[in-house]
Parts: sequence; C-alpha cells; structure tokens
Amino acid sequence: MSTIQIDVVIVGAGPVGLFQVFELGLQGLSAAVIDALPQSGGQCTELYPDKPIFDIPAVPECTGQQLIDNLEQQIAPFSPQMYLDQTVEELQKRGENDFYLKTSTGTEFECKAVIIAAGAGSFTPVRVRVPEIEKFEDKQLFYRVRNPAQHAGRDIVLLGGGDSALDWALQLAPAAKSLTVVNRTERFRAAQASVDKLHALADAGGAKVMMATLKSFGETDGKLSDVTFVQRDEEKTEVTLPVDDLLVFFGLSPKLGPVENWGLELERKLVTINLATFETSVPGIYAIGDINTYEGKKKLILSGFHEAAMAAFAIKQAFEPGKKVNLQYTTTSPLMHERLGVDANGEAVAQAGS
Repeated sequence: MSTIQIDVVIVGAGPVGLFQVFELGLQGLSAAVIDALPQSGGQCTELYPDKPIFDIPAVPECTGQQLIDNLEQQIAPFSPQMYLDQTVEELQKRGENDFYLKTSTGTEFECKAVIIAAGAGSFTPVRVRVPEIEKFEDKQLFYRVRNPAQHAGRDIVLLGGGDSALDWALQLAPAAKSLTVVNRTERFRAAQASVDKLHALADAGGAKVMMATLKSFGETDGKLSDVTFVQRDEEKTEVTLPVDDLLVFFGLSPKLGPVENWGLELERKLVTINLATFETSVPGIYAIGDINTYEGKKKLILSGFHEAAMAAFAIKQAFEPGKKVNLQYTTTSPLMHERLGVDANGEAVAQAGS
C-alpha cells in the first residue's frame, strides 16, 4: 500500500471536520479525513440523526443527518478523501510542515499539517453488564437503531430513560409486536414532553413501562429468547419478558484515545490552542471543535465552523510564510469560483473531459 500524499489530514468527520475540508479547499489545500466511525457525521449521526437542530445560521431547522448531508454536498467540489472505520494509531512530526500518520487499518499518510476535529473523542456505547450477553450484539442486542423496519413485528425490550431511549420507544412502538421500556428508576432523563407521551402510550396499551434492573437472559437454539429483571419494589420481584430485540440506550462514553499520546498540551483532557491560529502546543497540529479548550470556549457547531475558517487561514499562512494570505469572498472572487467549480453566477462549470 503506497503512502498517501496530501496537504492536510483531518482527524474527525463530524460537522466541524467536514466544514474544515471546505475552508481548506477555498485556500487551495487538499484534505484527507479519518474517522473511527463507519460513516461521517460524528455525534450528529450517532446521537441525533433524526432530531432537529435550530442554531445553524440561515438554516431555521434541520436534522443532524440533513446537516451532514448538506455539508457533504458543500465539500464535494474539493473531492475530499474519506478514510472511515479506522483510527490514527501513529503520528510523527518529522520536520517543519512534515508529518507521518498511520491508521489502524495500515493506511499511511504524509502531510504538511494535521487538524484534530475529533469532538470529545471517540464515542463508545455504555454496554450491558451481564456475562456472555455480548454474543448477541448486532444480532438481537443493539446499542443504536440503524434500520427501524427490522424491529417491526417483534417483541422489543428497550433499556434506558434518556432522550434517545424515549424517542426510539415512541417511534418503534406502533409497529412492534410488543414494546417494554425498562428504566432503573421512576425518574427519566428525557424531555418532559417525551415522558408524558410514553406514559400516555402505556395507558393506551401501546407499550409497557417498568422500573427494574437487568439480571440475566435466556436463550433457545442459540438465540436470545427472554430477559429477567429485578424490579424496584420492596420484594425485589423478578420478572421475565420474552424478547426478540434488546435495545440499550445507556448513553455514550467519550474516550480521547490516541490523541492523549501525541505530546499535546492538555487541560482536563482537552487540547489547548493558540486562539489566533488554533494551533496546538505542537507546531503544525491544530485543534478545532469540542476537543479544544480556551477562555470563553462554547461547545457549539457554529463555533466550530468559525474555528475551521481561522485554522485554514493560519495553515495557508504557515505554508507560505513570506506571502500575504488575502481574504477573498466567494460572492465575487474569480479564484474562489474556480476552486468551487462555478461561474460568476454560481452555475456549475463543466470540467475538462466531461
């Protein structure tokens, strides 16, 4: 496998990492994006793909997935190289504007700068602590819903009391054979409107709600067949429920991962940066989005977009230290139009050979 030559490697394919591709593209810089997840989108697609977002400028409302779809369309003119379902296992600074990276799949990169846009790190689901139940994972035990239709007509037991748990319970219940929501306590951590809807659904016979803790499971012919719970009553009553699909929403646990070993200055497991450039304590490595920290930091997507723009200008200047980096507007700049592949009216320009 040959080493990939690229201007900038971006670690993290969430919304901020994707927008960084756009800002680098405007500066005439190529980018490769690496992410641990099998799809781009970060928290937007992992935590709230169907939930509305209201604070993206000029977009009154969109879902997490729609935001990612729009960003991918926006960066398409720059043909970013995406390397998903892998993590950066090795990073070496070999000289000024000279880095080497190797991922968990053996993919190797040589680049001039590195941008960390990994959010709060890689997210892993908080798993069920019942011995041997993990053998059913991605078969009958699920920590996220990828295809709601596959759970239709089945006995569903759903564990959790947060927003994701209740959102999916309300969505899956109408098509399920049966659905039982099991929370550890009577106190749910979800929006009150969702809690009210769940209780109304239960009162109407469309679902069951139980306060209990998972104790054990049963299997028949190698398949998960039932789950036993200890209820939160004085007698600690045990209840066994038939189950086809066990859905677990105990939340996600962020892990900073290999970034901790890259020699960067950290503050409470967040990367400190120079606020003028978003460069870390290691020259040539930059950090944007939720993974960085500075005075006044706000963990918002729109703040990350601003940081991406600032980092792109700083990187361009670092690559051409003796040359002034002029601010050019996409509305009027012929150079910006050329890089975006459009004419002065915003119409796509046919590429040579097309």
